[in-house]
Amino acid sequence: MKNTCLAIVLGVSAFASASAMAADVPFPHLETTGRGEVVVQPDMAVFSVNVVETKKTAVDAKLAVDQAVTKFIERLQAAGVNKKDINSANIALSAQYNYPKDHKPELVGFRANRNVEVTVHQLTKLNSYLDDALGDGINQINNIDLKVANTEKYQQQARQKAIENAKQVAASLAQGFGNKIDGVWQIDYNTNSQPMPYRRSNDAVMYSSMSKGAVDQSYTDNSIIIKDSVNVIFKLAEK
Repeated sequence: MKNTCLAIVLGVSAFASASAMAADVPFPHLETTGRGEVVVQPDMAVFSVNVVETKKTAVDAKLAVDQAVTKFIERLQAAGVNKKDINSANIALSAQYNYPKDHKPELVGFRANRNVEVTVHQLTKLNSYLDDALGDGINQINNIDLKVANTEKYQQQARQKAIENAKQVAASLAQGFGNKIDGVWQIDYNTNSQPMPYRRSNDAVMYSSMSKGAVDQSYTDNSIIIKDSVNVIFKLAEK
């Protein structure tokens, strides 16, 4: 195989940029996009809850929300959640008005709102933490994101599959046209690939209406697909 010059382009540019550059390549070549994916089981999760209270005064609303959040955090820590894995947002206060017909708006109270996000490193304990979230003052489980801890490991596996796919496609195309690959000219890699869950459970009503066994099954049945892709310009052998 002849020596060739290899250009590697890292970034978020579309393959159109590589195609534009390839147009100026002064020798026979072909362009392929290799794709790879790895399916893994989640081993951690992040969920968030909302605490909302409406009271006559702003002070009472804030106090009620703060007390509910404090009790929730205490329950989580008692269950083994590390403090660094609990993130409680600042409080949001807003005045609530009644708008009677043909009358001025009437102040009826104040609404306080806080969000608490919890990272769960042991997925087997997720349901018990969700049960803790359903204690006094917790109004809604907003979202449950299933994740995998060692994402980079699986991203590399998906990347290698994408590379092999690009090679296989290029070799097949070249062979089909009576030619063969004679090296790589340019690699254009999009670094924005993100893990994608097959299914996501994000409905608080769904959780509260299901039996514990059904909820357990709904999480263990989930899978995460991690994808990657690479765009490559191959040099064709000169006949």
